[in-house]
Amino acid sequence: MTSTALDKKATSNLTKAPKFAFPFLDLKAQFAFIREEVMAAVARVMESQQFILGAEVQRFEEHVASKLGVRFAIGCASGTDALMLALMAAEIGPGDEVITTPFSFVATAGAIVQVGAKPVFVDMEPTTFNLDPGNIGAAITGKTRAIVPVHLFGLPADLDPILDIAKNKNLLIIEDAAQAIGARYRDRCAGTIGDFGCFSFFPSKNLGAAGDGGLITTNNPAFAERLKMVRVHGSRTKYLHEVQGINSRLDALQAAILDVKLRHLDSWTKGRADRAARYRHLIEQKDLAGFLTYPPVPAASFQHVFNQFTIRARERDQLKAFLAQSGIPTEIYYPLCLHLQPAFASLGYRSGDMPVAEAASQQVLSLPVFPELTDAQQDAVVAALEKFYLHEK
Repeated sequence: MTSTALDKKATSNLTKAPKFAFPFLDLKAQFAFIREEVMAAVARVMESQQFILGAEVQRFEEHVASKLGVRFAIGCASGTDALMLALMAAEIGPGDEVITTPFSFVATAGAIVQVGAKPVFVDMEPTTFNLDPGNIGAAITGKTRAIVPVHLFGLPADLDPILDIAKNKNLLIIEDAAQAIGARYRDRCAGTIGDFGCFSFFPSKNLGAAGDGGLITTNNPAFAERLKMVRVHGSRTKYLHEVQGINSRLDALQAAILDVKLRHLDSWTKGRADRAARYRHLIEQKDLAGFLTYPPVPAASFQHVFNQFTIRARERDQLKAFLAQSGIPTEIYYPLCLHLQPAFASLGYRSGDMPVAEAASQQVLSLPVFPELTDAQQDAVVAALEKFYLHEK
């Protein structure tokens, strides 16, 4: 089948919701495994009728801090808020610039704008999808206050050169680890290496809540104290507001559920890595490497936790349509780079400014990857890839 024919077939099915053979992420399968633990935790909170912060949140904060190997963990309402709170705690605002990647979820740059600062984008590495340290130096000005590297899809950014730049230029490092809880860089957990680490507990994350939730980590006691204030309207004492803050509290129900799930994170992380390794094996076995590239096996100093298994594919849009017609769910993270989003038009970026990221946005496709994904389901994914590239031409 030619690309034109596939395009016409895809167009003719635009009004029809595809019927997938299995979900892109099967949270029901995860819940079935931990149902009794979760329901007991929920019942405990309901019996207490204590819903905002309190003992449940403190317990989870202590457990996750110990798990990550960091001094302080401060729960908040979302991963987006985690980024905003870190920026607020660092007193970054109007007139300041923050360097980050154009290839990420909108919250990475949106949080910078929300505190009144200016995001400055630099291009990414083509294989890791993470910020290219070699591009940072040219973007630093007298207004630069911080760098926000993103550990995209669960793979840590190469932090050593970024840390060296930050030290030499007296800049803060705010790690966007929203997709990377449990990932490791040189034997340290992502999100614990810079001045702040920001995590998301959106349900699709490797450690997901039953709704929104977030966390900020730091080893700096002064930053931790300020974070605790800015998440509750800038207050340490009731009705005394020392600084400007927001309402961004992790609630007790979410904390209790997350504390249950935290106990299973290591086994789920291993399950994702096993699924990723099997994808690589199947793709190589089917001689598909000439048509797509998959996440490489990272160097020994990097541990990838595979929040996504993202390939770069020829004829990506046609492939996605074909897979949907074959009952295979996929997602595109991200189809339009941040520097080209209408929300950031005032920054003055143009198409071509970030060529590596822009090329990736036209090629990336994320395949289903979660611990409960079966061999049969993976076989179906790769069989459909094989059919598209080797038998439909």
